Amino acid sequence: MSDPLQRPITPEIRRELGSLRTKLFYGFGSVAFGVKDNGFQYFLLFFYSQVLGVPALLVGEAIFIALVVDAFADPIVGQFSDNLRTRLGRRHPLMYAAAIPAAIAYYVLWNPPHLSQSGMFVFLIVSAVVVRTFITMYEIPSSALVNELTPDYDQRTSFLGIRYFFGWMGGLAMQLLAFGVFFTATKDNPVGQLNPEGYFKYSITAGILMVIAIFVSARGTQRFVPYFAMPPKRNLSVFQILKEMFETVFHGSFIVLTISAIFSAVAAGTLTALNNHFNTFFWGLSAGQIFWFSIFVILSPIGAMIIATPAGRRFGKKRTAIGFWILSTIFYWFPMGARLLDMFPENGAPDLLPLLVSFTTVGVTFSIASSITISSMLADVVEDSARRTGRRSEGLFFAANSFIQKAVSGAGPLVAGILLTDIVHFPDRANPATLDPAIPKLLALDYFPVTITLYTISLICLSFYRIDRSTHEENVRKLAEEAARAPVAVGLEGLHTPEHSDPAEDIAP
Repeated sequence: MSDPLQRPITPEIRRELGSLRTKLFYGFGSVAFGVKDNGFQYFLLFFYSQVLGVPALLVGEAIFIALVVDAFADPIVGQFSDNLRTRLGRRHPLMYAAAIPAAIAYYVLWNPPHLSQSGMFVFLIVSAVVVRTFITMYEIPSSALVNELTPDYDQRTSFLGIRYFFGWMGGLAMQLLAFGVFFTATKDNPVGQLNPEGYFKYSITAGILMVIAIFVSARGTQRFVPYFAMPPKRNLSVFQILKEMFETVFHGSFIVLTISAIFSAVAAGTLTALNNHFNTFFWGLSAGQIFWFSIFVILSPIGAMIIATPAGRRFGKKRTAIGFWILSTIFYWFPMGARLLDMFPENGAPDLLPLLVSFTTVGVTFSIASSITISSMLADVVEDSARRTGRRSEGLFFAANSFIQKAVSGAGPLVAGILLTDIVHFPDRANPATLDPAIPKLLALDYFPVTITLYTISLICLSFYRIDRSTHEENVRKLAEEAARAPVAVGLEGLHTPEHSDPAEDIAP
């Protein structure tokens, strides 16, 4: 377990690793993932079905197929990142390499050529796979840095809280620009979000923001590379690599956490994929109203970042995650449920928007806080697994976390597409002024039992997670003892040579 290439972490370096500056650099990179995820969750199904006229089920199937293909890329990138040995460490080479290709691929996704429905189906699959693959190359190595930056049970929640904050802010920033600037109403497109020209401006801005976020975060955390563990060089066959991957992921708490999060992600993804349908057709909101709606939701990641760490410290991470989860669903569901029971203001009423904003903002706050806590729980699995296998596999475990988040924007649209096409028969390119109001109401009625079932399964699985504070601290203590007893191995030739009195100076940003 001893790593001869890892420079000693002095008290000064430990303070820098846990500083707000480091947390901000670490978290800022998640803006890129937030931009992509917000686009996949909120706009992609709506854009291809309502703006381009591709059947919703076909769009949902394409996005889901892309998710399945991408599921194989996640663990490969994670395993590769865990075992990479370069002068820039294990994570940063992949982070830098992903930036520009990810931005270009995202632009192409929103500017398809004129194709038949079958051609558009294939185009969407291919372009979505390419986007996801390059985002995976960045997001998994970047996320895995949290275990190398801090072993502390509570501080990890703080790091991930800031990461989720930036992820949501990146997505919300693009959402605000979309509804406030890009989605302009015209004579031909009186509903701004149905104007195809807005999506071209959206894609250009999103790509630029992705590149900036990735490079700033990678450069800002690069100076700590000499203090991160570097795995010893091993010549493994493909069979040995696969064997180690399966040994690692077959971990009890990891399995239940992953299954729980996947069911929750599908439920959340169904709502987010239908969000523009509900806002446009169920609640009758204009692009301008949705803009102001989104302005207030900015408070949600701030609130979640504030409450997640102290709640986890007081109640434990599992109880905190479950509690936040239940609260979020109550606040999410109440307005729609009350409307179906004729107990909520009618469309166009002056108090409709303030009430929707209030319930949604609180619900999103609890949802993000739950996600932060669950990600921190996943980080604690790394040390528990290391004690059993003798290997640190941050990248592989965070590959699962990446897949879970992608399930929101992959499996969710498939469920949403089934609801829209096969059950509700929602028309493509619908006109809010002429659409039968019974159709969006039927969509809401069918949405509830699907998400209730998914969330119930998810909470049952989460209850079987077994790593608490005392377990984690014992894992960290024993791993430190094992590292101290281990013999010194041969280092990586030419890396961090002795003549460098301060290795951080050579790579400082």
